[in-house]
Amino acid sequence: MTNHQKQNRAVENEDPKTKQEGNKNGLLLPHTTTPEEWQHIRRSLPDGVVVAPIEEGLTSYGLFIACNDHVALAHADLRWERVFLLIMDKEMDNHLKYLTFDHNQEFKELITDVLGVEVFMPEESCRFYSGSYCALSNRGGLINPSASKKVLDELSEALEVPLVPGTVNRGSIAINPGMTVNDWTAFCGSSTTKAELCVIDRAFKLREP
Repeated sequence: MTNHQKQNRAVENEDPKTKQEGNKNGLLLPHTTTPEEWQHIRRSLPDGVVVAPIEEGLTSYGLFIACNDHVALAHADLRWERVFLLIMDKEMDNHLKYLTFDHNQEFKELITDVLGVEVFMPEESCRFYSGSYCALSNRGGLINPSASKKVLDELSEALEVPLVPGTVNRGSIAINPGMTVNDWTAFCGSSTTKAELCVIDRAFKLREP
């Protein structure tokens, strides 16, 4: 990637992704991912990245989990039944590990195992500030603008990144499905306004060195 391509910026994008969630450590994929897609994704990622499709349950991780390389903010009412991790060695042999669970503690452990992060699940009163209602990078985060200062402060302290209230796609609070961000660039839905892009730039410190 050239320096020009890595230039810090927030950019409009026609097709925001909601089906997967991941970071430098791992990637969660929906059960609708085909074997060919798994193979392509596996070959495209470094050997140390864990790729974990689910056999049944959720198909849109971006609606329920927001993460960076260190922490994840997940919706507090998730229950999955059966999950398997697809891990391929250098000879591309498949090794499947089946996990069965039905409560949030094991769900948190799964996210920790795959993404290598500490997982926070806000209480019911804060559920509209987790999962799809925020987006995180290692430098900052954007969150549902209805969050009170108390909620902002508490979540910022827990996640150890500054959070800024804002929206995408002309006022949508579905932030995580509407954008994808890393530490130097953000891609947003094509309806995102210039004012929203300015807030996104500030939230994720995209124009800072």
